[in-house]
Amino acid sequence: MRFQTLDEWLGWQLQLHPKSIDLGLERVAAVAGRLQIGKIAGEVITVAGTNGKGSTVACYENWLYRAGFSVASYTSPHLLRYNERIKLDMQMVADAPLCEAFEVVDQARQDTSLTYFEFGTLAALWLIQNHQPDYAILEVGLGGRLDAVNIIDADLVHLTSIGIDHQGWLGDSREKIGFEKAGVLRAGVPVVCNDSQPPRSVLDEIERLGCQCLQYQRDFNIVECDEEGKLDWLGSELNFRLTPPLAGIHQRQNLAGVVAGLGLLLPLDRYEPSAVAQNFDGTELAGRFQRLATRLEAEVYIDVGHNHDAAKALAASLSVIKQPSSRIVVLLGMLEDKETAKFVAEFEGIADGWWLLSLNCERGLSADAIERRLDSTVKVEYKFSNAEAMINHALSSLTNQDIILVTGSFVTVELFLQAL
Repeated sequence: MRFQTLDEWLGWQLQLHPKSIDLGLERVAAVAGRLQIGKIAGEVITVAGTNGKGSTVACYENWLYRAGFSVASYTSPHLLRYNERIKLDMQMVADAPLCEAFEVVDQARQDTSLTYFEFGTLAALWLIQNHQPDYAILEVGLGGRLDAVNIIDADLVHLTSIGIDHQGWLGDSREKIGFEKAGVLRAGVPVVCNDSQPPRSVLDEIERLGCQCLQYQRDFNIVECDEEGKLDWLGSELNFRLTPPLAGIHQRQNLAGVVAGLGLLLPLDRYEPSAVAQNFDGTELAGRFQRLATRLEAEVYIDVGHNHDAAKALAASLSVIKQPSSRIVVLLGMLEDKETAKFVAEFEGIADGWWLLSLNCERGLSADAIERRLDSTVKVEYKFSNAEAMINHALSSLTNQDIILVTGSFVTVELFLQAL
């Protein structure tokens, strides 16, 4: 074996390819052929879109597992451990099988150069195929058409809401980005379009390929009901009363799309309505408007959101929990390709103060650089070079009347969690 530890493998993979992102299927498909990657599961759900992919995967995974099916999932990126990316029957893959999978991919690639994401995707597919679950749920990493995950044909495609993000790779409009996302569609394969106003490019591709499509707020919806804390999912033939399994107003739409998808996969009418609801119980996903128990007096929320639409959703969720006596502080760290000013603008009237964190990583912005991107009307209270310094300051300055949201990037949340 080339390396004995997971950290050694991952460090080497980061240096293997000259580009960190190199979209295209030719190289990864060639290696997949040598690995004899074929039918990895009974059925495959591919999840693409801009926001809500991780939450969608978690809801599918939890529901199907609780319904008695064997499941596997592949997501990216991770927060604290690489192992988070691959789960077999709800359990993270351990270091040893991951290292074995990396060795198999390394042998199969021969002289083919792979990016960090491509290498990991092939390892995940190999592990999932060996497990042969009833369902595999695959999250697209970037875009769709040219993403490594797209070497696998889906039995159900789930498109989450589509917004502006990763413009340098996917284009600068929803139409261009939608075209890339729609690249995971297959002729005649059913699709959930969990966007009430999808780009025309997506609808055109659905029509061209003859896909049965359920679209949010056209074919199904989710609304508040007269029972506190509950929501009504409304379809053309079935209705369900549900308890949202994940926090945040935006999670309602994600939940609605998953129920629609389950209806395309399974005859949901064979389940008692109470069972449909209960199978979502216990769904967990770190870093999505997640409230943490910490040694800080303030309420602490973390969210990996990093684009304009994510900021809208977060601001709406904060507005629900904000009390007249509350003071909301946002700790923000972002990457250089993100629209910082648009992200921050969504919190107008919600955030009372801004703390900025330097991200010392590839594409990371310094706190000073973030401040230069912001409108002068934004109240920047403090800038921190590291998360430890921020936590020390929070310990001495925040009270139990305060709320702090840590957001802007997976890296920001990761650094905060490590510091805790």
